[in-house]
Amino acid sequence: MLVSASRSLSFPAVLPGLVLCAAVTLAAHLIERLQLMIFGSHWVESLVLAILIGIAVRSSVCLPQAFIPGIQFAAKTLLEIAVVLLGASLSTAAIRQAGLPLVGGIAVLVALSLAGSFLIGRLFGLSASLATLVACGNSICGNSAIAAAAPVIGAKPDDIAASIAFTALLGIGAVLTLPLLHLLLGLSALQYGVFAGLTAYAVPQVLAATASAGAVSTQVGTLVKLIRVMMLGPVILLLGAVHGRAGGSTVNLRHVLPWFILGFAAMATLRSLDAIPAPLLPGMSAVSAAFTVTAMAALGLSVDVRSVAHTGGRVLAAAALSLLALAALGLCLIGLLNIV
Repeated sequence: MLVSASRSLSFPAVLPGLVLCAAVTLAAHLIERLQLMIFGSHWVESLVLAILIGIAVRSSVCLPQAFIPGIQFAAKTLLEIAVVLLGASLSTAAIRQAGLPLVGGIAVLVALSLAGSFLIGRLFGLSASLATLVACGNSICGNSAIAAAAPVIGAKPDDIAASIAFTALLGIGAVLTLPLLHLLLGLSALQYGVFAGLTAYAVPQVLAATASAGAVSTQVGTLVKLIRVMMLGPVILLLGAVHGRAGGSTVNLRHVLPWFILGFAAMATLRSLDAIPAPLLPGMSAVSAAFTVTAMAALGLSVDVRSVAHTGGRVLAAAALSLLALAALGLCLIGLLNIV
């Protein structure tokens, strides 16, 4: 497996691969900016573009061995650092404002969605690793959840790229479909905000999906979405515990609590305690986003496109059915909590 970088690599050894990853990342950002200039919004995020460009480069060019260490370093170490910094964007303040019934309902929904999506993936013949990634992306926060879960379960680059690519495709479809469901289902502004927050994969997608429904839907949808994102930490810890036990009779502490998950939890705690200076937060968020996109470029540069194509139809079908199940669970939760 390509993503197994040694932490003892010297800077000269990783430099060629890092430069290539940075070039792919830059191209992804430029294409995203071009979409914004032409269409007024970006339909395909730079994170997805980085994977696609990386795959295209890897599929059309035989990369010299000198590039491999840097690609490995970006796909593993930079991704782990990005996960740690992601914790600084989370705070428990929003949860306290939402109320326990809604928070508890979202937690139950995420758990049911994770289990259901995993079972659907396995029924469609996906490997346990790929089914887990699809379930995390579908149930929590799309690409970010996949990126965070991948190093914990030791996912292969092909599985990571396939799950992100098809989850991103469905995420775009959800943004286009949700406003139609708002009208067809006759949801109130509050109900639709909750529904969009429970269904869309990312905060920007929630904003896009609720823009036409008014400020109430947008605010509620964003809050619900952030609570879903908060479930990432416990889920990653659980995956670490399960993955550690699956590897043998004894649990390896590094598998259960990898350094970057401890860092993620520490950052989230510090943010909740207002212990991180406010001026640092935008920079930390920017670095996390940049490292994540660079890591995705590295993953794309690690992928055999034939493997992705082989599982593509099954991944798309499993992810689509999982998204429909998530939407159904969201409507049930709205009814059970009597949200009007």
